[in-house]
Amino acid sequence: MAKKLFVGNLPYTTTNEELGEYFAQFGEVLSAAVIMDRATGRSKGFGFVEMTNDAEADSAIAKGDGAEMDGRKLTVSEARPKVEAAR
Repeated sequence: MAKKLFVGNLPYTTTNEELGEYFAQFGEVLSAAVIMDRATGRSKGFGFVEMTNDAEADSAIAKGDGAEMDGRKLTVSEARPKVEAAR
């Protein structure tokens, strides 16, 4: 079963491809997306990676959390479901 990871404190220059390539060292990556600001078109500094295998995803969390990417310490955890804001 696929597991989705939250990746925080990304360098603002990171692309979707670079994010996917970085996490490919831990296992097979289904998708990687850096979240962009709609108004400015710049990265918000976080993203999501979906991995095919739970064991590989757990390894990515264990090894990736606190690891450096372009001089920034990453925060890696299992993604939580999106909560809709009350209106």
